[in-house]
Amino acid sequence: MKLTVSQLYEKMFAHMGPQGWWPAENKIEICLGAILVQNTAWANVDKSLENLKPVTNFEGEKVAALSQLELIELIRPSGFYQTKSRAIKELFQLLATYDFDFTKLRQTFGPDLRKKLLALHGIGEETADVLLLYVFDVPVFVADRYAQKLFAALGVVSKNYHHLQQQVSVELTLAQAQEFHGLIDEFGKLYFKTKSFADSFLAGDQLESRL
Repeated sequence: MKLTVSQLYEKMFAHMGPQGWWPAENKIEICLGAILVQNTAWANVDKSLENLKPVTNFEGEKVAALSQLELIELIRPSGFYQTKSRAIKELFQLLATYDFDFTKLRQTFGPDLRKKLLALHGIGEETADVLLLYVFDVPVFVADRYAQKLFAALGVVSKNYHHLQQQVSVELTLAQAQEFHGLIDEFGKLYFKTKSFADSFLAGDQLESRL
């Protein structure tokens, strides 16, 4: 069956239900989790967040006040702590400049906000888009590893993150775009790790050539 991206979302939601992504107490915790999850399992991120919570209560000002050395010790379970601690410092310095007013920061930079995030140390395309989607409320498509595998299985082959994102035009609301990312990643964990795509409810489907 030929599907549009919107139809793909609807079919996945109908079969899988709401996923409740991104799991966090507030947007400060989302910012931390988005950086910490790079190149590691979420179980390791949880350990780092458990270290950070009693020290910061996930308050922006308290996170920004931590030195890089303090951050390194707190986030050590997530690995790559030198790069990640610097990324957290730079991101929270930017947020502090705008008094942790995410709406104000988004309105200030407008369509250039993604470039601003990418200019920060340790913030790549996937992390920038997660921040846009879950922190700054911009409905973007996160073309991560699971998305690339899913879309390839549905007939859309991509060279890399940027190439897939350029091919996909997502006409979804903010809530739907947030849910779509969660659905794709949970689908990927099940059918690209535990089971096979051929066993999934999407087996036999193809995406329309013009997305």
